[in-house]
Amino acid sequence: MVTVTIDGRTVKVPERTTILDAARAAGIRIPTLCYWRDLNEIGACRVCVVEVEGYERLFTACNNTVDEGMVIHTNSAKALAGRRTNVQLILSEHNTSCTTCVRSGNCSLQNIARDLNILDNPYPMHLPKKKPETDFPLIRDNQKCIKCMRCVQVCEKVQKTGIWDVINTGAQTSVDVTKVYSLETSDCALCGQCITHCPTGALRERDDTAKVLRALHDKDVMTVFQIAPSVRAGWGEMFGMAPEKATVKRLAAALRTIGADYVFDSDFSADLTIMEESAELLERLQHRDTESFPLFTSCCPGWVRYCKGHFPQFVSQISTSKSPQQMFGAMIKSYFAEKIGTDPSKICSISVMPCLAKKAECALPTMKDENGNADVDIVLTTREVSRLIRMCHIVPDDLPEEEMDAPLGIGSGAGNIFGASGGVMEAALRTAYVKVTGKKPDLDHTFLAVRGMKGWKEAEYDLAGTKLKVAVVSGLGNAHDLLTALEKKEVSYDFVEVMACPGGCVGGGGQPIHDGTEMAPLRAPALYEQDRAMSLRMSHENPAIQTCYEEYLGKPLSPLAEKLLHTDQHGWFMPGEDVVK
Repeated sequence: MVTVTIDGRTVKVPERTTILDAARAAGIRIPTLCYWRDLNEIGACRVCVVEVEGYERLFTACNNTVDEGMVIHTNSAKALAGRRTNVQLILSEHNTSCTTCVRSGNCSLQNIARDLNILDNPYPMHLPKKKPETDFPLIRDNQKCIKCMRCVQVCEKVQKTGIWDVINTGAQTSVDVTKVYSLETSDCALCGQCITHCPTGALRERDDTAKVLRALHDKDVMTVFQIAPSVRAGWGEMFGMAPEKATVKRLAAALRTIGADYVFDSDFSADLTIMEESAELLERLQHRDTESFPLFTSCCPGWVRYCKGHFPQFVSQISTSKSPQQMFGAMIKSYFAEKIGTDPSKICSISVMPCLAKKAECALPTMKDENGNADVDIVLTTREVSRLIRMCHIVPDDLPEEEMDAPLGIGSGAGNIFGASGGVMEAALRTAYVKVTGKKPDLDHTFLAVRGMKGWKEAEYDLAGTKLKVAVVSGLGNAHDLLTALEKKEVSYDFVEVMACPGGCVGGGGQPIHDGTEMAPLRAPALYEQDRAMSLRMSHENPAIQTCYEEYLGKPLSPLAEKLLHTDQHGWFMPGEDVVK
């Protein structure tokens, strides 16, 4: 332990403790901007500078450690002047049109400038001339980049995709894509983690709210919304709503207030996905001698993009089942359209998702019917739907809950947990267990091994004599490690769930941003609590699913199910992907 004095307070901390952490231990706040614990501790922004007696230079608190007897001043005239100057220099290379910035009100740079009472800037503005490309789902605005390096670090250390890097040197230093000319031609998985880790508006999703408003205001268009399981765990955060108040039924009420014709729960199509994917798994297990293992889940389009771009040799082992979003879209424009007697071309299918990759997924050429109608027309992130509600001056806290529409509005607890890492695996195992053994498992204990925030989980189950070895990974860095291990034959599995975002969709790149905080561990428990409270907890028990197969699809993997609910993972290409392969 060492003893230091910070702003007149004596504090004892373990040696090698940073000045920042020592100050926090003493209840003293030092502002930070580029800092993210265990990810980005490089002192790039120099906003956390403090004065240490006996030294001429200022110290960055985030990456300098304390010494015995050190006397530190966090708000001395010298420290404050240095801090203000550093922020003003950052602002001189930053587009300060805050009123038209998507992060206005939730921007760390804006907050620090306000806290430091910066009302003017003596330094001339120097803004990069490169304009952002606004058609791609992920948009980078270099005029708002503060070169904090967070996007570089999360892309390299956590996701291991290496899309972002530092280019040029000196005054020309900037952050941009590596190896290729533009982001659009890169093998970016569109996980969106760079957005949720960016402290400013330099990175954002393409805003599609205007498209939704046009559809809502067109009397000749029927608008049909679907809401993903993980959205209910986060949408209310942007309105300061308690989780128990920010229910999916209250979100449905808000969407109907805006003008939605129908609002459905993607829990239904999550259950539908389980019916198809579990049938696909059991079919493969019956032909172990001719099939390749493991079978990978296909629910996460970010993971599919990553696999095609980085490990194309495994693409044939990804389930052909469409994601729940795309399955729902296909059913809306076939089964549902027939039931209500509507021309599918008159339906605008809109999904509310925690994800950027869903925006790219719905535009794939393999996600259309034979008439060219897209399964899903527009995808909104959780952030976008919250902005849409705010745009219409709706206070969701004041709205009563409203039920989902029938017949596709019923979902099970298995579908509900899809948004958490391990949720897809557990949902599939619940149904597979019953199909093979004829018995109902203990739903609160049997599959605990696949739950939780651990990045790589594995378990083995005995399904009436059939041994099933499974793995669950979340975060593309963990996917990289698992696929590398499979390549080297260091591990073997029958079934693997992969989610691109750490912790699963609850930590998705389209979810509300809380700077410096990983939200997945805080959101995931809500989905399991909702599951435990539901009377339907297995996908095959869902009466809406049963009716759907009886009236329309026949059975899982039927010719019609294959046509509507399955896809060719080789039917589209990533930038630079070898077409011959």
